[in-house]
Amino acid sequence: MHGRNRTNIYPGLEVDIILKKDQRSGKLTRGVVKDLLTSASYHSRGIKVRLEDGQVGRVAAIVEED
Repeated sequence: MHGRNRTNIYPGLEVDIILKKDQRSGKLTRGVVKDLLTSASYHSRGIKVRLEDGQVGRVAAIVEED
């Protein structure tokens, strides 16, 4: 599931994000959402979040739980 809709993302959710420095390569970073930084309900490149470890990026995918 992609991370373009704010309603799908909440603190404690495991996600893959793209950091600003990795936008060209598309390298994903996995982590757990701490804060939502985008106030809009939708963003075409992904909702911006801060992970629990402090990294900031846009949600590329929501990690599906088994």
